[in-house]
Amino acid sequence: MFDLSGRVALVTGAGQGMGLGVARALARQGAKVAINDYYGERAEAAVAALRGEGLQAMAAPGDITQAPVREAIVDAARTAWGEVDILVNNAGVPPGMPNSLRQLKDLKDEDFEIQLDLNLRAIVGLTRLVVDGMCERGWGRIVIVSSEFWRIGMAMGLSNYAAAKAAALGFMRHLAHEVGRHGVTANAVSLGAMNNFGYDEIARRTTAVGRAGTPDDVGAAVVYLASAEAAWYTGQVMALNGGSLTA
Repeated sequence: MFDLSGRVALVTGAGQGMGLGVARALARQGAKVAINDYYGERAEAAVAALRGEGLQAMAAPGDITQAPVREAIVDAARTAWGEVDILVNNAGVPPGMPNSLRQLKDLKDEDFEIQLDLNLRAIVGLTRLVVDGMCERGWGRIVIVSSEFWRIGMAMGLSNYAAAKAAALGFMRHLAHEVGRHGVTANAVSLGAMNNFGYDEIARRTTAVGRAGTPDDVGAAVVYLASAEAAWYTGQVMALNGGSLTA
């Protein structure tokens, strides 16, 4: 089950952390993976790591909030391996974000635009570049890696981030209905407390399983959504949160 041999995957924000875990999991199932990251050296290092494990990977770095860059990234994957079968929209944290959280009263319009550029417009733009070909071939997978911050309200200064995440999920649900009869699915994985940004202690106290999520956890979920076995699963938000939210 979950064999992805012969499939071409593009994973954004995959130079480290959860995105790298997704890229590694897809490659271990046989996919050829194009690794995007804002920082070119990080994408190259991730590719070197996967190739060292005998996996197929290539670097496709660049700022996906820029339309010409998105086109270049997809063209690079297409030139190297063929049409993209699996698009994983994982990039979602703009540079400097963990240190720039602010309440609404202190946010400027550009603070919302930064989040919308990365967490909505880039997703829509990349999807536009690959989804028609998926429909023509009768097979494709669009996956968004989201966050449970879209679902719950907290006074952490994340209103701009949560708004953009929620917008992308609305897009995903409608996309699923537009392309479902062509063999293409669209889904999201909504992450709870992960083992980055210092969430380990919070996760020990708040999750049913008593630990934070890992890149391997995210990779496993995305492999399922990207597989042939998930053909009847579409338009859904998979809550991957260790049981911190169970409703």
